[in-house]
Amino acid sequence: MRRRVEGAIRGGLTRAYDTIKVDPGRFLMQLRVAHGLPLATIHGVYTLPVERLDDVAESVIRGGMKLAAAEGAGFGLGGILTIVPDLGILSAITMRTIQKLSLIYGFELNTDDEIAELWIAAASAAGVDISRELLEKEVVNRFVPKVIQRIAVKAGAEVVEKWAGRLIPVVSSAIGCALNYYFVRAWGERARAHFRKKHLEARRRFAEEQMRLPGAASGSAALPS
Repeated sequence: MRRRVEGAIRGGLTRAYDTIKVDPGRFLMQLRVAHGLPLATIHGVYTLPVERLDDVAESVIRGGMKLAAAEGAGFGLGGILTIVPDLGILSAITMRTIQKLSLIYGFELNTDDEIAELWIAAASAAGVDISRELLEKEVVNRFVPKVIQRIAVKAGAEVVEKWAGRLIPVVSSAIGCALNYYFVRAWGERARAHFRKKHLEARRRFAEEQMRLPGAASGSAALPS
């Protein structure tokens, strides 16, 4: 069972990255229309109060939690028979939520460094420590599958332990709903904290660079990238 669980999580994360990833342009439009953020580009988030970004991030996490809960309740009716497909979908929902959090805090995933940062955040959300040494030794195309595997192993062990109630079909619908809800909340909050920290570091570096420029106080400034 544990290998099947790991395979489902690995497959869900891979699909979310390869085929159903968040479109930055569409999400930018969503940030404008649904959340009222005055953005021309994603990097415009660096001109907004961090607290406003935090509010949007919390809204995105709540949306992911509700979607995961509904999915968990539906698949939960099948008990242990549906745990594997349920986990594949849950992993995809969680990964898309993390991608949205990345964009909210100004990381567009256009560069190898930003893509690597996305997966470091995902690993952090799963409680997996990814050392910089591993990142420095690997190109992104080899780095990402290794991170996905580590996440699958870590999350798989947690799932096998906590999803035991899914063995009983009648009860498993409510259990699946609750577990999926809190799964996305926990991962989402840890990923949000990761990207928020990186966002503040980028702002601080930008401010320090501006202070060193002649006449920077009175001139216009470019956004951090």
